[in-house]
Amino acid sequence: MRDLKYKNIFITITTLISFIVVWQLVSLSGRFSIYILPKPITVVETAYELLVSGELIRHLLISLERIFWGYLLAIIISSILTLLLCSSSLIKSIIDPPLNFLRQIPPLALLPLLLAWVGIGEEQKIAVIILGCLFPILFNFIGGVEQVDKKLIDVAKVLNLNKSQIFYRIYLPSALPSILIGLRVGLGFSWRSLVGAELIASSAGLGYMMLDAESLARTDIILVGVLVIGCMGMFTDYLLSKLINKLSPWHAQEK
Repeated sequence: MRDLKYKNIFITITTLISFIVVWQLVSLSGRFSIYILPKPITVVETAYELLVSGELIRHLLISLERIFWGYLLAIIISSILTLLLCSSSLIKSIIDPPLNFLRQIPPLALLPLLLAWVGIGEEQKIAVIILGCLFPILFNFIGGVEQVDKKLIDVAKVLNLNKSQIFYRIYLPSALPSILIGLRVGLGFSWRSLVGAELIASSAGLGYMMLDAESLARTDIILVGVLVIGCMGMFTDYLLSKLINKLSPWHAQEK
């Protein structure tokens, strides 16, 4: 197992180095302007300048706060909707059609409505992130609950377990794998929604930093933003997976 881990690390590092080498060779070939594809060293120098000046940290912290609130609220909303949809077929028949309708609409398509309803403040940006990660979380939650073995429920009723005991002893453990998948997928979608959330009337955040750099033809800053979002997305996914493995060690053993 340890040898496999080291092998995966070696492959990852080799792939990363190969990517940088290819990037450097392409930028040196002269086929692309430095304004279109700056050299890797230029991007590193720009990242260092932004880091030292505090500009990168400021934008990153603001984006992280938006991700936190958007992701947390999406989990809360998904949990409530899952309980409602799975508790009654009547409620499901009422709520399910509008949810499926909203699921087909890209979050950015709702930006004009969000601007009219909640304005251009933080609420609008958090709302876009919620819409971006809500449905992957919600449908994995629902799928996990619906795949619970009905025979276990029948046995629980024979043993006179109440609804709370049935939920915590049967539904939650059985649905946990799908719930965990939904949390990880939703976290990835929250980062994907971030730039769109910060495109309109924003004065801070990684998305704003990249949009402002585009108007100044600073491709190096845009690439710094792209790399930071990608790395932070991977890092937060890693932290979430570690938390999941800590809270449910049996899940880690199954992998």
